[in-house]
Amino acid sequence: MAKQTTITVETDSLLIVRGRNSTRAWCPKCGAEAEMVSIESMGVITNLDRSKLEKWLNSDVLHRSKSADGSAQICLNSLLARVLNTKIR
Repeated sequence: MAKQTTITVETDSLLIVRGRNSTRAWCPKCGAEAEMVSIESMGVITNLDRSKLEKWLNSDVLHRSKSADGSAQICLNSLLARVLNTKIR
C-alpha cells in the first residue's frame, strides 16, 4: 500500500499602484494622506469593464475628493480595498 502526501501552499500578493498620474492628498474618509488618482485613470489601473467601474463610482465604496484644480480623484487605498473585497479602516 502506497502512502499519499498532500502539500498545500498558500500565497498572498500585493500590488502597489503608483504612476505619473497619482498624487498624494488628504483622504477625508481614510483620515490620512493617501495616493489619489483621477477618475479618468481608473479604467487603466483596475482593468475593469466600464459598467462595473461605473457601479463602483456610483456607490459609496470608493473614497472621492476634489483636487486643487477641481477634478475628481479616487483614493487608491479604497480602490485596492474594493479590488481585494475587504473593508478599509
